[in-house]
Amino acid sequence: MSLKVVDNKSAEPVHKRNPGYPLDLDWVERVRMNRSALERRAGTIGARRTVKKDYQLAWLLKAITMIDLTTLNSDDTPGRVERLCAKARHPVRQDILDQLGATHLRILPGAVCVYHSFVDTAVRALEGTGIPVAAVSTGFPHGLAPVETKIAEIEASVKDGAKEIDIVIERGMVLRGDWQALYDQVRTFRKACGEAHIKTILGTGELATQTNVAKASLVCMLAGADFIKTSTGKEKVNANLVTSLTMIRMIRWFAEETGIEIGYKPAGGIATAGDALKYMALMKEELGTNWLQPHLFRFGASSLLTDIERQLEHGLTGHYAADYRQPMV
Repeated sequence: MSLKVVDNKSAEPVHKRNPGYPLDLDWVERVRMNRSALERRAGTIGARRTVKKDYQLAWLLKAITMIDLTTLNSDDTPGRVERLCAKARHPVRQDILDQLGATHLRILPGAVCVYHSFVDTAVRALEGTGIPVAAVSTGFPHGLAPVETKIAEIEASVKDGAKEIDIVIERGMVLRGDWQALYDQVRTFRKACGEAHIKTILGTGELATQTNVAKASLVCMLAGADFIKTSTGKEKVNANLVTSLTMIRMIRWFAEETGIEIGYKPAGGIATAGDALKYMALMKEELGTNWLQPHLFRFGASSLLTDIERQLEHGLTGHYAADYRQPMV
């Protein structure tokens, strides 16, 4: 079997980074989201058409390249992070790649995401791979630490070699409608990140309404966010298709107005290959194939890779393997 998958080594994307823009409160106040309409649209994703057979296997290989392989547990240790990085170096068993005819492709995750205290460990473990390290900083997961502490976390992570910083916004600013405060804080964090790209975690399950989600997305993009991200993975409600549709449509509107393409990262609860395919279909239908690239789309996930491997093996053998056949450690 040989899959027709574009080798992502052959064409490095040319992408203009978001420079940030002045806060436009008139634009923010014009934002409205119709939840019922969003729910109807989200319900069609994956129901009208799906990819099958070899095409599905190709999509799943592509999905691996857009995973932020993550460990954000209270009992994380340097050894666990090193094992995760070893998995990142070889995310799919070699025999599966051989049978798929995909050994010439660069099938590696988009990043490895860890707490800021483990950045140095991950950077050393991934040396020579080109896989960036993403750090969750700014008082993750609640974002309620003093601003000085948050900035110090960002600067420490960048100093240790993190190329991406996932920051947490203060949800109270959104619930109060204090858009100036949110803008100023994200702008400050963006400056602290320097050359490292900044992903803003909205904590969408705690923002009450889809209109709040949309407005927070816009304010973060105006402040210079490179990505907007749904969740920390620690909330009661994490990523879902309805909220994703809200954020994706704000990304589209922002691109239409500014010409700048912002990345999107759903996180929390995305655990199966079927879930991944739905999110990829949503991105393709709403934003176009161009957004199905690691510099514009990521999954925040810890167990997704295992199920994708199981699906790849099923596509080759017709049988589902046990989880331990594709261990994460």
